[in-house]
Amino acid sequence: MDYRDQLDRIVNIPNTPSRIVSLVPSQTELLVDLGLKDSIVGITKFCIHPADLRGPATIVGGTKNIHLQKIIDLKPDFIFCNKEENSLEIVEMLQPIAPVWVSDMYSIEDCIEMILMIGEIFQSAPAKKIVEDISLGKNNFKEFMQNKKLKSILYIIWKKPYMAAGRNTFINELLQLNKFENAINDVESRYPEIDFTNYSGIETILLSTEPYPFNNKDAEALGKELNKEVILVDGEYFSWYGSRLIEAFEYFKTLHAESD
Repeated sequence: MDYRDQLDRIVNIPNTPSRIVSLVPSQTELLVDLGLKDSIVGITKFCIHPADLRGPATIVGGTKNIHLQKIIDLKPDFIFCNKEENSLEIVEMLQPIAPVWVSDMYSIEDCIEMILMIGEIFQSAPAKKIVEDISLGKNNFKEFMQNKKLKSILYIIWKKPYMAAGRNTFINELLQLNKFENAINDVESRYPEIDFTNYSGIETILLSTEPYPFNNKDAEALGKELNKEVILVDGEYFSWYGSRLIEAFEYFKTLHAESD
């Protein structure tokens, strides 16, 4: 049967897949929550949730660098990729092996679309419930945020050089829901390098725990250096799309409760 992925590519999947290679951590977590854990045969070294997936599933490299022969040896019948996480070159290398379905994520609506599509491909009953829970969580959180004030921020994802999440990202959608006004105005660059001296007017800097592993010491040191409020935030809740969003909205409430 033919399906369209989120790049509008037609992907032919003749039968319900039973041997999955997932090259995106948040999508791996989603597959497990869709009840497909036993079908996952290959994952990346960054697929850390759930922890007990390592061992039964073979690690086939990272998101940017894969061990092609390991994937071939696993004989997958479905490979799950993402436009941002995996390069076009990787997708093209994998296409002769098995159907490759590619997600493209900018918004919660994109996430919901992906979950329903994957639920259809795998005939997974939990897909609808996951979507309902995400939608309910989002609506409840919007009510929670109704009387909160906008706060200008930079969301920092990398060090040496410092890089921030731009406006044309999934992260930015979640920042907007939190009424964090992204100070990055360059809509072309998704993750631009930044010079803090150009952003003296911002109120707060958010340091993400991923992909660079910022910690509390980093936040304290940067706060002293810049004389700004610097908050360490869990990057998984701002950048992992999929079923992780169900937990994300409750996490966001704790961020605002601490600052009230």
